[in-house]
Amino acid sequence: MKVTALLIICSCVISGNSGKPQFPEREKDPQFWNTLAQQTLKEALMQQKLNQNVAKNLILFLGDGMGVPTVTAARILKGQLKGQSGEETQLEMDKFPFVSLAKTYNTNAQVPDSAGTATAYLCGVKANEGTVGVSAAAVRSQCNTTEGNEVTSILKWAKDSGKSVGIVTTTRVNHATPSAAYAHSVDRDWYSDGEMPPEALQAGCKDIARQLMENIPNIDVIMGGGRKYMYPKNQSDVEYPNIPKHSGTRKDGRNLVEEWIAKKKDKKGHYVWNKKQVLSLNPNNVDYLLGLFEPGDLTYELERNSETDPSLTEMVEVAIKILRKNSNGFYLLVEGGRIDHGHHEGKAKQALHEAVEMDRAIGRAHLLTSIHDTLTVVTADHSHMFNFGGYTHRGNTIFGLAPMLSDVDQKPFTSILYGNGPGYKLVNGARENVSTIDFEENNYQAQAAVPLSMETHGGEDVAVFAKGPLAHLLHGVHEQNYIPHVMAYAACIGQNREHCIAHDGTAALNLF
Repeated sequence: MKVTALLIICSCVISGNSGKPQFPEREKDPQFWNTLAQQTLKEALMQQKLNQNVAKNLILFLGDGMGVPTVTAARILKGQLKGQSGEETQLEMDKFPFVSLAKTYNTNAQVPDSAGTATAYLCGVKANEGTVGVSAAAVRSQCNTTEGNEVTSILKWAKDSGKSVGIVTTTRVNHATPSAAYAHSVDRDWYSDGEMPPEALQAGCKDIARQLMENIPNIDVIMGGGRKYMYPKNQSDVEYPNIPKHSGTRKDGRNLVEEWIAKKKDKKGHYVWNKKQVLSLNPNNVDYLLGLFEPGDLTYELERNSETDPSLTEMVEVAIKILRKNSNGFYLLVEGGRIDHGHHEGKAKQALHEAVEMDRAIGRAHLLTSIHDTLTVVTADHSHMFNFGGYTHRGNTIFGLAPMLSDVDQKPFTSILYGNGPGYKLVNGARENVSTIDFEENNYQAQAAVPLSMETHGGEDVAVFAKGPLAHLLHGVHEQNYIPHVMAYAACIGQNREHCIAHDGTAALNLF
């Protein structure tokens, strides 16, 4: 048994050395590593001169479910997609000079959900799971606990200070993450009034889609999915007219898209629902943009129709080009929301390609902004029960097998595994032999230790990457709700303004 495992390990090493080397020849030379470390040291010393400019622009990239194992695996995938071994690759977020950790628990949950965490990193207060834009005094699904417990978000603080604001997501625009930027709801699932219980409607609670249009009526850019929640019940979808599940869900008969168009018709407002429409726009002639590209969530990046559906990177570029016209700057929330969905379904390949696409969007934003006046933060709301291991050799495909058999059931296993989820499977009372199936297929569900129809979140801290003005304030280990306070402080918006001085109409910081 142990001999078999050893032979497999040896064969992998030998195969790695016949053909392309298992690792670059230069890495055998100590000078390579010393030179690399010295260069990194010089770059670190440069960071001692802190960027204390005012952050004119704020961008938050939120990888939903993008825990540290997901970041590492996405890094390897990014390199392997370029023909490299992957481990030495740099993600765009890896290049950020400041990294910290955020504690993600909800007020009532050790392992959090995306709603309570969104309230933390957008509104600056921790909250209960399942609730958005309300304090922990609000109780999930209890409408009468909403009033008086509303909390506002950094998007609203930015709008109130004269900045342009935008939301870009690969999920529904009224999903947990984006909704905390504008809504106050004791239930994250109240997407439209069609998903709300009658008693909540009678008590005066509003659905999240309606709040998107009413609470902060002049959000400059909104892009994502969620069309069906904007239209009257049973109204056919423009893209999928013969598929009932994509039809409108609203019971109040309102057409929120038409209402938006009517309000913005004389304000350079444009509504789009496909890639051709959005990319044909001249950002200089657009002040308001509503883009709803699917009835529900956008499709996974691996399945995206590149002719009809915009990528996250393309949406981010359009958003920034519109928002940056404002001389007062902007706040932009970008969510790579389907990383989370891929993990919940046990589909690591889908999740990791979503993470790589979000990293591309981070790179595109870098090209369109300046580190001198733009504070960019990249983080996650929570992690997942996802990991990879098994003593894989250098350059092993991230979706591949570990180089050994189990010494318990003598079967191979993939490097990627889940702690729980739908990938748990028994064949004739024993663990499935993965060598008999296509474990690199896009929708392969990686094996899980505990059977669940949907894999769960993980409870560990998540990374917070930061660059730009006052990015150094994101350091060490902090509560997740600290993030918007730092961003607001850097931009002289919200409750911390005493340190801001106006000079000839421009802001400056007085930090000492």
